Amino acid sequence: MGIKPSSWKQAILYLAVLAAACLFFNCAPSASTVEQSVPAAIENQAIVSAGTKVINVADLPPEGSTTLGLIKSNGPFPYSKDGTVFSNYEGLLPDKPGGYYHEYTVITPGSHDRGARRVVAGGSGEYYYTDDHYRSFRLIQE
Repeated sequence: MGIKPSSWKQAILYLAVLAAACLFFNCAPSASTVEQSVPAAIENQAIVSAGTKVINVADLPPEGSTTLGLIKSNGPFPYSKDGTVFSNYEGLLPDKPGGYYHEYTVITPGSHDRGARRVVAGGSGEYYYTDDHYRSFRLIQE
């Protein structure tokens, strides 16, 4: 087994981007993730589904903050699948036309693959976080 050379290159690129983004965004981890209901937390965000939970950007794992920063600066992204269309087959996000959502990997330290964590970006500038591979989403509040 072992890690392929291309995987090492991706890991090194990601670590360099992570370090730079953490310096730029000051993405220190928070003590705990606090979820709130949408009505209490959102004032001027995009339309969300009833029952959608919210996570503050400060409560994302450091890798989530890094991914969000990479999305906003148009990369570079560590995986070729980053930025591909997310089709919302699960129906957990608001119903939008095809191509509205795009997915991005949130690196999971120690994982031998892309892991289960993602940020899904909506076409109106909203962002959702999942740490269970699309079984649930939380709207990222900035």
